[in-house]
Amino acid sequence: MLGRRDFSRVLAGAALLPVAARAQGGWPTHPPRWVVGYPPGGPSDVFARLIAAFIGPRLGQTMVVENRPGGGAVLASETVSRSAPDGYTLLHTDNGNLVYNPALYSRLPYDPDRDLTGVGFIGRFPLFLVVRPDSPIDSLAAYIAAAKQRAPTYGSPAVASPHHLAMEMLKRRAGFDATHVPYRGGPAAMQDLLSGTVDSVLIDCATGIPFLRDGKARGLVVLSESRSAQAPTVPTSGELGIGNAIAFGWQAMSAPTGSPDDAITRLNTELNAAMASAEMQARTTSLGIEHSPWSPAQLNAFVARESAEWRPLIRELGIRLDS
Repeated sequence: MLGRRDFSRVLAGAALLPVAARAQGGWPTHPPRWVVGYPPGGPSDVFARLIAAFIGPRLGQTMVVENRPGGGAVLASETVSRSAPDGYTLLHTDNGNLVYNPALYSRLPYDPDRDLTGVGFIGRFPLFLVVRPDSPIDSLAAYIAAAKQRAPTYGSPAVASPHHLAMEMLKRRAGFDATHVPYRGGPAAMQDLLSGTVDSVLIDCATGIPFLRDGKARGLVVLSESRSAQAPTVPTSGELGIGNAIAFGWQAMSAPTGSPDDAITRLNTELNAAMASAEMQARTTSLGIEHSPWSPAQLNAFVARESAEWRPLIRELGIRLDS
């Protein structure tokens, strides 16, 4: 998503930001750490490091990004949930560790509803169903018609990823069948699409937009309320008569429940400032990522709505990660 040169340029820009005075009450007096439940170099890690590079100078402290990959971000989520609620330990959160995991696992060492609270929203990533540009399938209607003859294969970045669950939702609500082929990340799925190994891919905007823009993939539908400015020819699910098929990947920052209000408020302000910066706006806009400068309360309300929608659906679909 970001090349090494792009990443270095943004970090250099962040270093020029003025160092703000520390918050009233002495916070922060030492570097906060932001725990990411995925390996270095992935989208979650990249966004955490870019944002931390902006926030740190404004706090007057280096914000440390710590990778703790493992088990659908369960390890990272447990680590932060059991940390002192003092504003110094934060968690990179997303659909998986805040919404999906309670439905995917029979037992979790943390309770996202009880143990974690929202700090700020990073952004949501619209999801596209795409095929090869030379495919005879040129619309979602044609895809569904073809599926009645033979179920097409579709790739996704992982089992129980937002992409996988969104496609299963679309299948159910549009009335067709397709066979899931999970990959280790979106780029691998897209490469197999281009080589003809899979018939289609359900992909997020950050990975898929460059393929759509370069004519290397054809978008059949975007599971969003409105068309993407970066792929304006791709119709929405609502335009195609499937109005209840809305799904996104998304990322946020959370903290242990009970963390000081002043720390959460300050972090929310600085995260929103980072997302509004010229460098980050240029990056997110070009990839079709949508940011909302939500307050912590608005983020918590959003997560509650997502949980109410997706957890029952996951249980109905019978998708589990610990069976």
